[in-house]
Amino acid sequence: MNKPHSYYIGLMSGTSLDGIDAVLAQIDANGKSSVLEAVSTVFDDPLRKILSDLQSPGHNEIHRENQAANLLSLAYATCVQQLLQKAELSPAQISAIGAHGQTIRHQPGFGDLAYTHQTLNPALLAEETGIDVIADFRSRDMAAGGHGAPLVPAFHDQQFGASNEDRAALNLGGIANLTLLPMQGEVRGFDCGPGNMLMDAWIAEQQGHAYDANGNWALQGSVHTKLLERMLADSFFAKQPPKSTGRDDFHLEWLRNNISDENIEPEDVQATLLHLTAISALQALASYAPKTKQLIVCGGGAQNTALMHLLETKSLELFEHPLIVVTSNQFGIDPQLVEGLAFAWLAWAHKEKRPANLPAVTGAKGPRILGACYPA
Repeated sequence: MNKPHSYYIGLMSGTSLDGIDAVLAQIDANGKSSVLEAVSTVFDDPLRKILSDLQSPGHNEIHRENQAANLLSLAYATCVQQLLQKAELSPAQISAIGAHGQTIRHQPGFGDLAYTHQTLNPALLAEETGIDVIADFRSRDMAAGGHGAPLVPAFHDQQFGASNEDRAALNLGGIANLTLLPMQGEVRGFDCGPGNMLMDAWIAEQQGHAYDANGNWALQGSVHTKLLERMLADSFFAKQPPKSTGRDDFHLEWLRNNISDENIEPEDVQATLLHLTAISALQALASYAPKTKQLIVCGGGAQNTALMHLLETKSLELFEHPLIVVTSNQFGIDPQLVEGLAFAWLAWAHKEKRPANLPAVTGAKGPRILGACYPA
């Protein structure tokens, strides 16, 4: 293409099932990306319910999943139209949309039987928007023997890497994932455990709220040490990277099994889940990148002030030197928009025929061009 820059749109709806982030990105010929405009919308209750129900096996799944794919695609299209109107751009000015879809199942590590599935109807999205859609980013990496996740480390390296210090990026979406950005050597990354997902699910069940704003409810409770120890003893945390996870591993039934028959106050469970997210991420960082100087936090969890404070205080116990904890705001990107921007970048990489996976991250046999194109 060889243009000075191109416009791309990235769409992201994460495992928290909270809504959609649509990001208009300007991407230069070297892949440097910046946010020009953004629109965020919440899922309406029927869409959230159908997506939530699909997280577990149930009756008539194929029919329900295809209905969900259409509804999600129409919701994506509405976001794109709002974004274009806000930016005063036409569909013809956009090179492509990068759309991840909603993960329904993610089963890596099973050899020829490994698979991943994100519900979406990219053909419908292309039809509704009049813009090329790049989707299904994980499958190509999995076909090459990788986990298909996490997908964002190559983008994190592009945006946050430095030549004068070891850094790491911690994305706190529904699942938490780390990207290790050494000043010398190979970029690595992996899912490190639950991010907001369990905290969101617990407060939704107990209080009917979508999330724990600023961790205020968690701050009303006390950490239940035995529960925390049982959760941290889960076999996932001991696995060596490459590794990825999702709702298949961490869900309310998993939490209830760890609570067992103990009578724990609901706010104490929430406080313990807050610590689980922070400690599991920091332990992974200390194990695999102990020289990290700066931790760049993005995703919805960066808005949780209690969680950010806990990352700072607990890092003092796990690192021999002060770990500087910042959000991606320090780099000019709203933490909530980093993943949306990443999928705009992944669409750019597909159009430019550039591999966007990192074999050291996913375990794939080699670099691969990710995604499938649905022309407008």
